[in-house]
Amino acid sequence: MSGSGSVSEELARVGRRVIAEGLVSGNFGNASIRSRDGFLVKRTGAYLDDPGPLAFVPLEGDLPAEASREALIHRAIYQETRHGAVLHAHPVFAVTLSLSREKVVPVDSKGQLLCPAIPVVSGASGSQKLGDRVAEALVHGKIAIARGHGTFAAGKDLEEAYLVTSAAEHACRILYLAGTLARQSGR
Repeated sequence: MSGSGSVSEELARVGRRVIAEGLVSGNFGNASIRSRDGFLVKRTGAYLDDPGPLAFVPLEGDLPAEASREALIHRAIYQETRHGAVLHAHPVFAVTLSLSREKVVPVDSKGQLLCPAIPVVSGASGSQKLGDRVAEALVHGKIAIARGHGTFAAGKDLEEAYLVTSAAEHACRILYLAGTLARQSGR
Protein backbone atom coordinates (compact mmCIF):
# COMPACT_ATOMS: atom_id res chain seq x y z
CA MET A 1 0.00 0.00 0.00
CA SER A 2 1.97 2.96 -1.22
CA GLY A 3 -0.51 5.82 -1.43
CA SER A 4 -3.47 7.18 0.52
CA GLY A 5 -5.84 5.67 -2.08
CA SER A 6 -4.72 2.11 -1.50
CA VAL A 7 -4.73 2.67 2.27
CA SER A 8 -8.30 3.99 1.98
CA GLU A 9 -9.26 0.87 -0.01
CA GLU A 10 -7.73 -1.38 2.68
CA LEU A 11 -9.58 0.52 5.39
CA ALA A 12 -12.85 0.16 3.44
CA ARG A 13 -12.29 -3.60 2.97
CA VAL A 14 -11.75 -4.13 6.70
CA GLY A 15 -14.51 -1.62 7.48
CA ARG A 16 -17.03 -3.72 5.56
CA ARG A 17 -16.13 -6.72 7.72
CA VAL A 18 -16.40 -4.70 10.92
CA ILE A 19 -19.86 -3.40 9.94
CA ALA A 20 -21.09 -6.81 8.71
CA GLU A 21 -20.11 -8.34 12.04
CA GLY A 22 -21.96 -5.63 13.97
CA LEU A 23 -18.82 -4.28 15.65
CA VAL A 24 -19.85 -0.69 14.83
CA SER A 25 -22.97 1.09 13.64
CA GLY A 26 -23.50 4.18 11.55
CA ASN A 27 -20.37 6.22 11.03
CA PHE A 28 -18.93 5.29 14.41
CA GLY A 29 -15.55 3.66 14.89
CA ASN A 30 -12.34 4.49 13.10
CA ALA A 31 -9.13 3.01 11.83
CA SER A 32 -5.62 4.14 11.03
CA ILE A 33 -2.45 2.88 9.41
CA ARG A 34 1.04 4.00 10.37
CA SER A 35 3.05 5.89 7.77
CA ARG A 36 6.59 7.25 7.85
CA ASP A 37 6.17 10.31 10.07
CA GLY A 38 2.67 9.73 11.38
CA PHE A 39 -0.44 7.87 10.33
CA LEU A 40 -3.43 8.00 8.01
CA VAL A 41 -6.81 7.95 9.78
CA LYS A 42 -10.49 8.05 8.84
CA ARG A 43 -11.92 11.55 8.84
CA THR A 44 -14.59 12.63 11.33
CA GLY A 45 -18.03 11.70 10.03
CA ALA A 46 -16.76 9.28 7.38
CA TYR A 47 -17.92 5.66 7.31
CA LEU A 48 -15.56 2.74 7.86
CA ASP A 49 -16.80 0.98 4.73
CA ASP A 50 -16.53 4.12 2.58
CA PRO A 51 -13.90 6.33 4.23
CA GLY A 52 -13.03 8.51 1.25
CA PRO A 53 -9.82 10.52 1.56
CA LEU A 54 -7.94 9.87 4.78
CA ALA A 55 -6.40 12.50 7.04
CA PHE A 56 -2.65 12.47 7.66
CA VAL A 57 -1.75 13.01 11.33
CA PRO A 58 1.88 13.69 12.30
CA LEU A 59 3.27 11.96 15.40
CA GLU A 60 4.00 15.39 16.89
CA GLY A 61 2.26 18.75 16.59
CA ASP A 62 -1.30 19.83 15.97
CA LEU A 63 -4.02 17.40 15.03
CA PRO A 64 -5.71 18.23 11.71
CA ALA A 65 -9.31 19.37 12.19
CA GLU A 66 -10.62 16.80 9.70
CA ALA A 67 -9.05 13.82 11.51
CA SER A 68 -11.20 11.44 13.53
CA ARG A 69 -12.09 12.67 17.01
CA GLU A 70 -10.14 9.69 18.33
CA ALA A 71 -6.92 10.64 16.47
CA LEU A 72 -5.31 11.58 19.79
CA ILE A 73 -5.75 7.98 20.98
CA HIS A 74 -4.25 6.60 17.75
CA ARG A 75 -1.31 9.01 18.07
CA ALA A 76 -0.60 7.89 21.64
CA ILE A 77 -0.62 4.25 20.52
CA TYR A 78 1.81 4.90 17.64
CA GLN A 79 4.09 6.96 19.88
CA GLU A 80 4.34 4.21 22.50
CA THR A 81 4.21 1.02 20.42
CA ARG A 82 5.48 -0.50 17.19
CA HIS A 83 2.01 -1.48 15.94
CA GLY A 84 1.33 -0.76 12.27
CA ALA A 85 -2.45 -0.26 12.43
CA VAL A 86 -5.21 0.58 14.91
CA LEU A 87 -8.93 -0.27 14.76
CA HIS A 88 -11.46 1.34 17.10
CA ALA A 89 -14.88 -0.29 17.31
CA HIS A 90 -17.93 -0.28 19.58
CA PRO A 91 -18.73 -3.98 20.05
CA VAL A 92 -21.81 -4.35 22.24
CA PHE A 93 -20.73 -7.26 24.46
CA ALA A 94 -17.23 -5.86 25.04
CA VAL A 95 -18.70 -2.49 26.04
CA THR A 96 -21.27 -4.20 28.27
CA LEU A 97 -18.66 -6.25 30.14
CA SER A 98 -16.41 -3.21 30.50
CA LEU A 99 -19.00 -1.60 32.76
CA SER A 100 -18.43 -4.15 35.52
CA ARG A 101 -14.85 -5.41 35.06
CA GLU A 102 -11.27 -4.22 35.24
CA LYS A 103 -10.13 -6.96 32.89
CA VAL A 104 -11.84 -9.43 30.59
CA VAL A 105 -10.35 -12.93 30.62
CA PRO A 106 -11.71 -15.06 27.77
CA VAL A 107 -12.77 -18.65 28.48
CA ASP A 108 -13.11 -19.70 24.83
CA SER A 109 -10.18 -21.09 22.85
CA LYS A 110 -10.20 -18.37 20.17
CA GLY A 111 -10.19 -15.62 22.80
CA GLN A 112 -7.48 -17.31 24.85
CA LEU A 113 -5.30 -17.58 21.76
CA LEU A 114 -5.74 -14.07 20.30
CA CYS A 115 -6.49 -11.95 23.39
CA PRO A 116 -5.83 -13.90 26.61
CA ALA A 117 -6.42 -10.89 28.89
CA ILE A 118 -8.16 -7.69 27.82
CA PRO A 119 -7.56 -4.69 30.08
CA VAL A 120 -10.39 -2.23 30.67
CA VAL A 121 -9.22 1.39 30.91
CA SER A 122 -11.01 4.63 31.75
CA GLY A 123 -10.85 8.16 30.44
CA ALA A 124 -12.98 10.63 28.52
CA SER A 125 -13.50 9.83 24.85
CA GLY A 126 -10.75 11.36 22.73
CA SER A 127 -8.75 12.58 25.75
CA GLN A 128 -5.01 12.41 26.29
CA LYS A 129 -5.68 10.51 29.52
CA LEU A 130 -7.54 7.79 27.64
CA GLY A 131 -4.86 7.79 24.93
CA ASP A 132 -2.11 7.26 27.49
CA ARG A 133 -4.00 4.42 29.19
CA VAL A 134 -4.87 2.64 25.95
CA ALA A 135 -1.31 3.02 24.65
CA GLU A 136 0.09 1.61 27.90
CA ALA A 137 -2.22 -1.41 27.60
CA LEU A 138 -1.21 -1.95 23.96
CA VAL A 139 2.52 -1.92 24.73
CA HIS A 140 2.03 -5.47 26.05
CA GLY A 141 -1.04 -6.59 24.13
CA LYS A 142 -3.17 -6.07 21.07
CA ILE A 143 -6.50 -4.90 22.49
CA ALA A 144 -7.97 -2.82 25.29
CA ILE A 145 -11.53 -1.78 26.10
CA ALA A 146 -12.29 1.85 26.95
CA ARG A 147 -14.90 1.55 29.69
CA GLY A 148 -18.41 2.13 28.37
CA HIS A 149 -17.03 3.22 24.99
CA GLY A 150 -15.37 0.60 22.80
CA THR A 151 -12.29 -1.37 21.86
CA PHE A 152 -8.94 -0.24 20.52
CA ALA A 153 -7.10 -3.06 18.78
CA ALA A 154 -3.67 -2.88 17.18
CA GLY A 155 -1.55 -5.12 15.03
CA LYS A 156 0.95 -5.26 12.24
CA ASP A 157 -1.89 -4.33 9.85
CA LEU A 158 -5.64 -3.67 9.88
CA GLU A 159 -6.40 -7.32 9.19
CA GLU A 160 -4.71 -8.37 12.44
CA ALA A 161 -6.42 -5.56 14.38
CA TYR A 162 -9.77 -6.70 12.96
CA LEU A 163 -9.16 -10.36 13.87
CA VAL A 164 -8.29 -9.42 17.45
CA THR A 165 -11.39 -7.19 17.69
CA SER A 166 -13.58 -10.00 16.37
CA ALA A 167 -12.05 -12.54 18.76
CA ALA A 168 -12.48 -10.19 21.71
CA GLU A 169 -16.16 -9.56 20.95
CA HIS A 170 -16.73 -13.31 20.48
CA ALA A 171 -15.09 -13.94 23.88
CA CYS A 172 -17.17 -11.22 25.54
CA ARG A 173 -20.36 -12.61 24.03
CA ILE A 174 -19.54 -16.07 25.41
CA LEU A 175 -18.76 -14.67 28.87
CA TYR A 176 -21.99 -12.67 28.89
CA LEU A 177 -24.10 -15.65 27.79
CA ALA A 178 -22.35 -18.00 30.23
CA GLY A 179 -23.14 -15.56 33.04
CA THR A 180 -26.77 -15.39 31.94
CA LEU A 181 -27.03 -19.19 31.90
CA ALA A 182 -25.41 -19.45 35.31
CA ARG A 183 -27.89 -16.95 36.80
CA GLN A 184 -30.84 -18.77 35.21
CA SER A 185 -29.71 -22.13 36.56
CA GLY A 186 -28.89 -20.71 40.01
CA ARG A 187 -25.15 -21.40 39.81
